[in-house]
Amino acid sequence: MGDTRGPSEPTLEEQIAAYQREFQDLDPQVEQIVSALGRLNRRMNVAYGRQTATLDMSNAEWEVLKALVLSGAPYRLGPGELARRLGLTPAAMTHRIDRMVAEGLVTRDRDENNRVRVIVELTDEGREKWLRAMSLATVFEEDLLQDLTSVERGVLGKMLTTLLRRVEDAQPDAGGRLTDLD
Repeated sequence: MGDTRGPSEPTLEEQIAAYQREFQDLDPQVEQIVSALGRLNRRMNVAYGRQTATLDMSNAEWEVLKALVLSGAPYRLGPGELARRLGLTPAAMTHRIDRMVAEGLVTRDRDENNRVRVIVELTDEGREKWLRAMSLATVFEEDLLQDLTSVERGVLGKMLTTLLRRVEDAQPDAGGRLTDLD
């Protein structure tokens, strides 16, 4: 593979060597895994952001559409539940919903059974945008994993899931964000 570093970013090897120089108790294998995962996450977020931008959609909007789709038909959630699922403050969620209503991706209406409650619902246009984004993501993800066999993909998936569960168990409140990214 080619050089995947950002501008003036050291290679993983250079980073680990510098860490070891400054902190002798560092396990280089652990640091390689953790640093590679961090860089991979950043680069994947950038790639997804570029893809959603081609659809005139932000990553923030993508997250809302995804949460609504994951809720199942009829793809409706309250703003508070959306905020919890995305780890956002209610104010940040309201801002996103306002933009998405204006763009025709979601509707916001009073619940017919409880007029105090507001419901956010995915529109047909929002679902179509989500499907187009999924198509782009699928191509990117297949390309990303092209060098791994089916068995290797299965093993990697299980290993990453094990790591994720460990972090989720140790940091159950870490699903949100430290600050809103809107």
